[in-house]
Amino acid sequence: MPMTKEQAKEQLKKVWSLPKNSVNLGTHHMCPGCGEPMAYRIIGEIIEEMGIQENLIQVAGIGCYSALDVMMQNDRINALHGRAPSVATGVKRMLPDRFVITIQGDGDLVSEGIAEAVHCAARGENFTVFLLNNMVNGETGGHMTATTMVGHKTKSTLQGRDAKVHGMPIKTAELLAQLEGTAYSARGSVHSPAAIIRTKRMVRKALHAQRDNLGFSFVEILTMCPTGWFMETWEAPQFMEDTMTKYFTLGEFKVPEAVEAAA
Repeated sequence: MPMTKEQAKEQLKKVWSLPKNSVNLGTHHMCPGCGEPMAYRIIGEIIEEMGIQENLIQVAGIGCYSALDVMMQNDRINALHGRAPSVATGVKRMLPDRFVITIQGDGDLVSEGIAEAVHCAARGENFTVFLLNNMVNGETGGHMTATTMVGHKTKSTLQGRDAKVHGMPIKTAELLAQLEGTAYSARGSVHSPAAIIRTKRMVRKALHAQRDNLGFSFVEILTMCPTGWFMETWEAPQFMEDTMTKYFTLGEFKVPEAVEAAA
């Protein structure tokens, strides 16, 4: 017996519906000790808590973390290297009722596409950018990025980054906070339980800023890359605490009053 029109509609809803959980906590294929799965989990948990999974579109950048896209149970678009903010601009302008986010690494966003983020922030585009900063281009072997700290060893700076040769690392959260169109800018980390709790509040506030149409919102999340840092997995979190967070200061750099109490 053929299905009725209403039965067919219900069947289509089941086919096209997203999984109930916004983050898949199964196994991943990242290197041991990588901090990026935790960053993805934080973002996914906040999406789930806010109940916006069905109304969210993710624009993914290019990097080793792209393998983690399977963790995020939402609609997704992949962009060219560094171009995710421009793609997100088009998505948000065409679908202003959707939550739109980009998830990008420091090689993708800062080395390749910093102009994209700067101009989107200057225009006050109403979407959210999440930067996963581990100071290396992990996917292409672990060479220096625009955020690698001075003196830090990478595959392309075996003697350490030299400021006279390579310049100083870019502090993206502070840079974007200076632009008028930026509503929220912060930097968190995943190196400790306390840091994870603070970072979750930042992610929530950034998405609240987008919900309230306040403009561009940005959260930089410091993550570990022991493979690219030439160290053991258990050394990486302490390195972040002792060294990385001393240069890349954790905290909020621009907070609208409307979302101050959101977390």
